[in-house]
Amino acid sequence: MSPAAVVPLSRAAAESRHWRASGVLVLAAWGALILNVLSFNASVALVPVPQSLGQMITMGALPFALLFALMANPRVIVRPHMFMLLVTLLAVVALMVSLHNDFMVGSTFRAVRMLGFVAVLWLLTPWWGRRDMLLLRCHRTWLWAVLASVVLGALVAPGKAFEFEGRLAGVLWPIWPTQVAHYAAVLFGTTALLWLCRLISGRYAVFALTVTGAILILTHTRTALLAVGVGLTLAAATLFLGHARVRRTSLLGVVTVLLLATVFASQLTSWALRGQTPEEAGNLTGRTKVWEAVVDQQRSIVGDLFGSGMSDQSFEGLPIDSNWVATFFDQGWFGVVIEVVIILLLLLMAATRERGPHRAIALFLVVYCMIASITETGLGIPSPYLLELTIAASLLTYQPRGPR
Repeated sequence: MSPAAVVPLSRAAAESRHWRASGVLVLAAWGALILNVLSFNASVALVPVPQSLGQMITMGALPFALLFALMANPRVIVRPHMFMLLVTLLAVVALMVSLHNDFMVGSTFRAVRMLGFVAVLWLLTPWWGRRDMLLLRCHRTWLWAVLASVVLGALVAPGKAFEFEGRLAGVLWPIWPTQVAHYAAVLFGTTALLWLCRLISGRYAVFALTVTGAILILTHTRTALLAVGVGLTLAAATLFLGHARVRRTSLLGVVTVLLLATVFASQLTSWALRGQTPEEAGNLTGRTKVWEAVVDQQRSIVGDLFGSGMSDQSFEGLPIDSNWVATFFDQGWFGVVIEVVIILLLLLMAATRERGPHRAIALFLVVYCMIASITETGLGIPSPYLLELTIAASLLTYQPRGPR
């Protein structure tokens, strides 16, 4: 063999070893992204920490995510994908609008952060389509870390952890009950599907489902519970014909739900109302009043089309608490349409993917994000929702060559 033939082989072998060893760097980059999107609610913190300091920590994680992603992908190899092109378009237009609104500094900072966040996602596209579902495993690892801090905080200071209307919140790293529920719901749903597909052991599944299910109930978050139920039902339906375990579990689940609904109907109704009147529950704890105020706001035609620039997802000091209303406020009908197209794209990809765990888990994540986004924000901004839609896109993507 000539020396000229040896060099390419050595280079290819070295590159293959790099892709295999880069999993730790991808894990670190994903962890930094998770930290970047973690909320920080100083009012429920066990140790008094200024809100500004907590936000500095989360914002400061983004440059580290970019650094780790560049270390994992030093040649800046990216994989073109319609999902990423749509997210990038959303970020670029948001920056253009933010540069011309009344709160230019804050809006521009948020838009630049969005672009940086999207840049990290682009750098991680070579790991899309892997059979070992690397990005999903990274996401689950860091969600477990967050929930571990929540459980530890509840054990150390239960009074503080349940201070928010009796709902479980994070106090070591202070996060809202709704976000604790989000992390628990995603882990619960993906664990159930991995077990149904025989990709994890029964013992691990029992432990994980028990812990995340208990956390989900203790957070008393109705939307997350509804979203995980609908998402799991649709995802399991795609596995129904090919997996006997899915058929047996589905039958058992239907019988269990019917028995619980019959025997504990009054208790379940009381839990769902959360001490509220039916009228209060109907207007989603006052959320609909804020939504009406946002929609009724007088804006120019350009404002309705492209929004008012990246905000802190609030209106006159009140949280908007709806992705679609917040997107309309920030990015107008353009942003809403782009997000709808993203959802439809992922659903179409799921419909054309062959039956298996990749399609089932991706469908669960998309459906969960669709339902939960009704009362939470995040599909069009740096958030766990955007990370989970990215994972769904990666699971639905084929990869004929590249890192394995």
